[in-house]
Amino acid sequence: MKSDANAAGLPALLRFFAHPSAGGIVLALAAVLALGISNSAWQAAYQGLVQAPMQVSLGDWLVLRKPAVVWVNDLWMAVFFLLVGLEIKREFIVGELADRRQAMLPAVAALGGMAVPALIYVLCNLGDATALRGWAIPAATDIAFAIGIVMLLGPRVPPSLKIFLTAVAIIDDLGAIVVIALFYTDQLSQVMLGAACVGIALLFLLNRAGVVRADVYLAVGLLVWLCVLKSGVHATLAGVVTALAIPLRAPGGKSPAEDLEHGLHPWVTFGVLPVFAFCNAGVSLAGVQLATLLQGIPLGIGLGLLLGKAVGVFGSLVLMVRLGLAVRPAGASWLQCLGTAVLCGIGFTMSLFIGGLAFDGLDAAYETQVKLGVLAGSLLSGLAGTAILVAAQRRR
Repeated sequence: MKSDANAAGLPALLRFFAHPSAGGIVLALAAVLALGISNSAWQAAYQGLVQAPMQVSLGDWLVLRKPAVVWVNDLWMAVFFLLVGLEIKREFIVGELADRRQAMLPAVAALGGMAVPALIYVLCNLGDATALRGWAIPAATDIAFAIGIVMLLGPRVPPSLKIFLTAVAIIDDLGAIVVIALFYTDQLSQVMLGAACVGIALLFLLNRAGVVRADVYLAVGLLVWLCVLKSGVHATLAGVVTALAIPLRAPGGKSPAEDLEHGLHPWVTFGVLPVFAFCNAGVSLAGVQLATLLQGIPLGIGLGLLLGKAVGVFGSLVLMVRLGLAVRPAGASWLQCLGTAVLCGIGFTMSLFIGGLAFDGLDAAYETQVKLGVLAGSLLSGLAGTAILVAAQRRR
């Protein structure tokens, strides 16, 4: 009987992991687990785990000693950015964004969805030069959570809006990459930056030479990652550059980039992102009051995600349609468009990531405020967006 139960349970488990919303559910569970442990008697054990020193060395030539959470944020997230880069490349060459006119609507919506939240954050933190370093935190959208919710809602969300949301999130990720490169870079080491540029040039020479083996690109990309890490530019950008060099098409109809994307997807979805969430979402709520959430940083992040994203994305969509530059997503009502725009306020992964860069090396109080703002804004955006989409379906 026990073996029969196991046999019956395995297909159910496989069906769960194959569901489009599974990634968002696992990500949420990891965040809730971190939050729960951080507010329990095991808080010290949690901090000891995420801050545990880990070292990689090659003789005296290379010694990298960092806490576990930094390894996750610098190395594991480079794998996430590798996947993001592969998705961006595919979408812009053969996907939904290949047609410039078709890409215009989500592109403008994504830009509006980055600008308005950043403006709200700045307005909430005027006069505080340190707090203003976090202006880009509410500009990001968590694609795993947002897509997971619309997939759970099923037919309540028209297919056109699912495509629109995916495109907005991908362009949003591209914008976040640019922001990180331009505004969250430490003092540069010219020597290591030069070495990284040599590695990047080698990647694209491999592409021009017709090399189709993804493992060759990954090996060079690892060296680029190391050089970028030591240069002062954030190391995760090496993942994006490596992805852009991998060929999308190869002789025989093969696609090295798409094959690697499909291979990486489950590892990133069920490994990299949940581990990142577990290591970064833990925040103690002891002593947290309403006044805490009304401080400049959490208030700016929360309002930026909940209101800024909705106003920026939905306002841009309405403007484009009213000007005749685009058409409303097929089969979608304005209320459904609004609900989807509100879901873009789920910032979680990228918001936490940018927050860590913005206040790196400063007082731990900033980290706590960032996490509170991101968790509150993302949770409220998810609940509000879901409620609007359910209400819109009932009205129809």
